[in-house]
Amino acid sequence: MENGDIPENANEHCPGPQSESAGKSDSCAGCPNQETCATAPKGPDPDLVAIAERMSTVKHKILVLSGKGGVGKSTFSAQLSFALAGMDHNVGLMDIDICGPSIPKMLGLEGQEIHQSNLGWSPVYVEDNLGVMSIGFMLPNTDDAVIWRGPRKNSLIKQFLKDVYWGEVDYLVVDAPPGTSDEHISIVQYLQATGIDGAIIVTTPQEVSLIDVRKEVSFCKKVGVPVLGVVENMSGLSQPLTDVKFMKLTETGSSIDVTQDIISCIRQNAPELLNVVACSEVFDSSGGGAERMCREMGVPFLGKVPLDPQLCKAAEQGKSCFEDNKCSVSAPSLKSIIQKVVASMTTMTE
Repeated sequence: MENGDIPENANEHCPGPQSESAGKSDSCAGCPNQETCATAPKGPDPDLVAIAERMSTVKHKILVLSGKGGVGKSTFSAQLSFALAGMDHNVGLMDIDICGPSIPKMLGLEGQEIHQSNLGWSPVYVEDNLGVMSIGFMLPNTDDAVIWRGPRKNSLIKQFLKDVYWGEVDYLVVDAPPGTSDEHISIVQYLQATGIDGAIIVTTPQEVSLIDVRKEVSFCKKVGVPVLGVVENMSGLSQPLTDVKFMKLTETGSSIDVTQDIISCIRQNAPELLNVVACSEVFDSSGGGAERMCREMGVPFLGKVPLDPQLCKAAEQGKSCFEDNKCSVSAPSLKSIIQKVVASMTTMTE
């Protein structure tokens, strides 16, 4: 939506958000946007020039979105950033999930603070080529709730874009909150002049998540942001058989851990099974999952990432899942998806 466009839910005779009578005329009475229009500054936003100057050193900008919370969007954003940095790209990760900033923990940066220089705010760096910006660095206590209305959230996002000095960056990954609300509209509007390469949408396989992902795809199409693809996360629980805990239920309903007995039995009688990966469907994917939805909506399907306890552990510890072989179930899937994203970026610039 352009700055001067009339919102879809506006009253019939809306004068337009850039009009001097916006929010004040008789036709504005009862409109859900009345207060916003009345208080919003009129005319071109001078901060957009400053944002364009900052973004002139950023080659690619990728939004990571989700229709519903809890689908692993921030985990994907963190691992995408780790992977791109591991490919020797200069990477920035901007966390605009104002009310739920989990990126500092997932990058191992809890307790860090933002510093200012004569060039602006400095990102907090994981490595020399991976910088992070989040409201999580600005909270005196990580348990503090951020209770802000839309305009204040939008103001901070604008400040992140115009005041943070990223330097020369190959990829700026923007981790957005779930849904299609103020933060999403703001980031699209603020980056409109400099261009957004596209959005990656993260979902889980079940229809209750895909319902909201369809809205996210629709949002991207309406605001002109290309959909780079959809990732089906938590696509079945997968883990090496040796990591599975085996329990025996008793008549009283309690359980007894028999893991060592089972593993010993397998080692003695069928040692070849010790290299098997155990899989189980956690979410109902009988409706075809994200892959079918992508075919129906005409957007790319990037792939599936299994629910891997080792990946969950890496996120909790703020580590890359590509550092060692512990995430042997999920890391190959993530690597394949990220390679597709990088390939699409390369194609776009040729």
